[in-house]
Amino acid sequence: MAANPAPAAAPVKPAFPEFLPFSRPTISPEAMAEVQSCLASGWITTGPRVKKFEEMLRAYCGAPHALTVTSATAGLFLVLQAMKLKPGDEVITTPMTFAATLNMIVLTGGRPVLVDADRRTYQMDPAAVARAVTPRTRAIMPVHFAGMPVDLDPIYEVAKRHGLRVVEDAAHAIGTEYKGRKIGSFGDVQVMSFHPNKNITTGEGGAVICRDDALASEVQILRFHGMDREAWARFGRTGSQHYEIIAPGHKFNMMDMQAALGIHQLPALDGFIARRTALVARYRAALAGWKELILPGDPSYPHRHAWHLFAPLVNTGAGTHLTRDGFMAALKERNVGTGLHYRAAHLYPYYREHYGWKPGDFPNTEFIADRIVSLPLFPLLTDAQQDGVIAAMRDVFDHA
Repeated sequence: MAANPAPAAAPVKPAFPEFLPFSRPTISPEAMAEVQSCLASGWITTGPRVKKFEEMLRAYCGAPHALTVTSATAGLFLVLQAMKLKPGDEVITTPMTFAATLNMIVLTGGRPVLVDADRRTYQMDPAAVARAVTPRTRAIMPVHFAGMPVDLDPIYEVAKRHGLRVVEDAAHAIGTEYKGRKIGSFGDVQVMSFHPNKNITTGEGGAVICRDDALASEVQILRFHGMDREAWARFGRTGSQHYEIIAPGHKFNMMDMQAALGIHQLPALDGFIARRTALVARYRAALAGWKELILPGDPSYPHRHAWHLFAPLVNTGAGTHLTRDGFMAALKERNVGTGLHYRAAHLYPYYREHYGWKPGDFPNTEFIADRIVSLPLFPLLTDAQQDGVIAAMRDVFDHA
């Protein structure tokens, strides 16, 4: 006798009628009008709005130099190129980061040296940094992952002791504070991102923040063809068409169309962070005690988290048989978007092949990267939408 067929699985009920992304930029009517005004002005590349945005960034960060660029990736590249790395020069960083962090070290002639992350906070381990310094080390590149500051004091102590540069990958960290001071207001160099999923956006874009006059001058020259003056200084009423090429440079300049967004985004940043913080508090309250998740921990030092991401770990094995990817797929079925930030950078094929890294080399990073998932988090997310995300997560785990 034929066996009875298994009952058909109940259809999945979407949490939302339309797909809810994990991130969405907040663009005000004033910012949209500014872009239209920029287009109508006829000056859409680097010009007065970029200059204004840079002045605002300097004031917000409390830094003497804020140089806008096409992306944080470009900013990292320019800073490292300005350092004139030689083959064999080492830059210490973390594999718990986006690939651009390592890529820019390689592309500017350096060698990435990796240290593991803290499993609870996902941040670079300062004690491991101290152990990783060699006579070939030129710089330390901490990454302020998800908007939480790295513990900078011990890292700067190591840098001072060995005469090293500190280049902070602050792509997630505009508005972040460490021991009462804004990231960008102290230290060596910070590179920030204004990608659409970051806390403020210029469409694409980034900025180099620093206090070193010589480095700032070098970055300014390299970001625009190696010219000794920018377009605004040449094509304006008082400008001159003559210029000199004093270094082989790139074309990494921000446009006024982008800065038109930025000059309205930056004044709203602290409000954006406040809303993100409130949403994270709601997530933490609702998800506390769920055996299926491990929530991100807080560091012991005073800080303000900018909450670019809220990224718990799926507690595979101990809490659920669902993998992280299975959890993400199940939420997508329910019209809930998620993000993956990030896979362990040392296990990408290029880095395995060229540097010999393998599974097990950085166990904390691998533990995090195999389980991490970014939940929807952006200022326009309503409490009701967040409740729908949480209900969808409960449904996924109940089905599992």
